[in-house]
Amino acid sequence: MDRVALRGLRARGHHGVFEHERREGQDFVVDLVLGLDTAPAAATDDLTRTVHYGIVAEEVAAVVRGEPVDLIETLAQRIADQCLKHELVEEVEVTVHKPQAPITVPFDDVTVSIIRRRP
Repeated sequence: MDRVALRGLRARGHHGVFEHERREGQDFVVDLVLGLDTAPAAATDDLTRTVHYGIVAEEVAAVVRGEPVDLIETLAQRIADQCLKHELVEEVEVTVHKPQAPITVPFDDVTVSIIRRRP
């Protein structure tokens, strides 16, 4: 299986368990690795035979900006579900970064990574 990766997609969302996270929002960063067969697209030089990563990026940003959830695990699942709606995508790895997580000690980042496959 081939891979198409999008790294560092940024969008502002209102996810979290604390009231101030829901009220003020924060930036989330998403990394995606989409698993699909790119050979048909490469052989024909035809965009319709692969995944349009520009559209995927817009859809993922819309999920992050969308309905708030408590957990970034839930957000990652929603992003994976959206990516798997693309017929050619067989597998997706999603990493959601929450660099402004409400933690009381110094840290660089908090992430949740999931891998989901088409049934």
